[in-house]
This record gives sequence, C-alpha cells and structure tokens, in this order.
Amino acid sequence: MRAARKGYAWLCALLWLLGKPPGAVFVAICARQGDSSCRFLSVSDLFDRVIQHSDRLHSLSTALYLDLEKNFLPNGNELGKWTGKCHTSRMLTPNGKEYVQKIPREELTQLILRLLQAWKEPLSHFDQNIGHHQELSSDSLSKAKQISNMVHELKTGMEKVTEKMQSMGIISNSLNGMGSSEAAGLSISNEANVMSDYEFIHCFRRDSNKVQSYLKILKCRIWPGNSC
Repeated sequence: MRAARKGYAWLCALLWLLGKPPGAVFVAICARQGDSSCRFLSVSDLFDRVIQHSDRLHSLSTALYLDLEKNFLPNGNELGKWTGKCHTSRMLTPNGKEYVQKIPREELTQLILRLLQAWKEPLSHFDQNIGHHQELSSDSLSKAKQISNMVHELKTGMEKVTEKMQSMGIISNSLNGMGSSEAAGLSISNEANVMSDYEFIHCFRRDSNKVQSYLKILKCRIWPGNSC
C-alpha cells in the first residue's frame, strides 16, 4: 500500500508539473491535497523519480520472469537458451553505454517513449490472459497487473517530464512524434501475440532494463552529478 501511495504521489506531481508556467523550476509534491508537509522538487528530482519507477518496474519484471521459469521450466535451462525475436527487435535499441552516450538527447528521449509505447497494449493483453494459468500464484498474477499499470504510469510521467524539459530549453522541441500507424504496429504485432508467456516476459525484462539504462544515461548527460 505504501508503494502504491508513493507511485500515485509522484505521478500526481508530474501531471501537475505540466500546468506550471514555463519558467517554473520547482514543483510541490504532496501525499494528499492540502497536506502541510509538501516538499519542493526540481525537474532533476522528478527525473530521479521516473528512474526510481523504472528501477521498480525492472525488478518486478525480473521477479515475474523467475516465477514463470520456476513454474514452466523446472530445469531452468531452456528459457535462457531461447533465441526467438522480441516484437521490439525491429527497433534500433543500442546496448553499449559508449554508443548510447553518443545519441542526441532528443533521439534518446524518443527511443525511451517508443519502447514504452510498444509495450503498453501487449502488457495489457498479457495481464488479461495470464489468469488461465491455474498453477500461478495470486502473487504472480498481481505482479503482471502491476507491471501493466506501471508501464502506463512511466510513459505518462516521462511524457510530462519531456514536455517540461522542452519548455525550459533543456532539450529542443525537435522530437518527432511516432506515427499512430507505427505505434499500433509495434503494439499489436504478431510476434507479441504468438510468444509464450515466459518468452514474452523474457522480452519485456530485456527492454525494461534498456529503458532503465537509457533513463540513467540521459539524466547524467543533462544533469551530471556524483551518481554518474
């Protein structure tokens, strides 16, 4: 319950941020409306909240991945050998940190948003259908639902932070919106629909790790600090 409240609080702050004047650097975050203990956060701090949300998302995907491996692959060896293609494989998603650091900020921001968009619909479908596995515990089913909700929250939060960074001149306004047909093609691709559940989570775990890494690299390039 406490984690849910934290997630709700940071999302409310991001949504509220969008309505602030372009020159506003700090925003207030409150656990509930009228709370006298509100804290003021910079846009950099809010970016950290996005990164923390991404970290929790990747940890949750790893936990569900291990649940599925335990239930469907007792020997624990076939899943690691799976070499099939994920439905996002057609997207250029670099792995090396050196290469990622050379990508313009705007392109890296767009890549993060495109990856999140590509998983929204498949994860929603996955959450609705994973219940047919009677051998899975309620905890595993809860993880699937949390992952679906958290991807939606993360994309919404990242969109709001991106718009604020653009209005403050931190990044340019040259982001090209992903066409609706391209987004739809990535979201409902046949590859995502025909994969087994553990293959599906294998792919999402891989991409959630990429989003996590990209966010940290992007943050360090904009606000270099001790953690970079």
